[in-house]
Amino acid sequence: MFCPKCGKEIDDEVVVCPSCGKQVKNLDSSAATAAPTVINIENTNKNTNTNAVPVGVKAKKKLTAILLCIFLGALGAHRFYEGKIGTGILWLFTAGLFGIGVIVDFFILLFKPSTYYVA
Repeated sequence: MFCPKCGKEIDDEVVVCPSCGKQVKNLDSSAATAAPTVINIENTNKNTNTNAVPVGVKAKKKLTAILLCIFLGALGAHRFYEGKIGTGILWLFTAGLFGIGVIVDFFILLFKPSTYYVA
């Protein structure tokens, strides 16, 4: 058999010409009306969420940290509350990094969730 579009010789069972890519004959009507194949997928996934709070991590309240930052931020009270002793001492001796660190910490605390975790 020859392709009516490009004239190349093709197999008799071909639906699309391999040379030009044009359709040379229609699909079998019996194949088009056959019942679709049913695929049964059984999910046996037994995974469970194990995202628990690790040992040694403490929950902190956002409101407490913000209030400490506002009223005692220059002394580093909010840093000590979070367990960040090193930066708490730095805030204590530099008046909250000359006030800039307190302002930055305030905005960082604003965007934390109401209960957050500190290692």
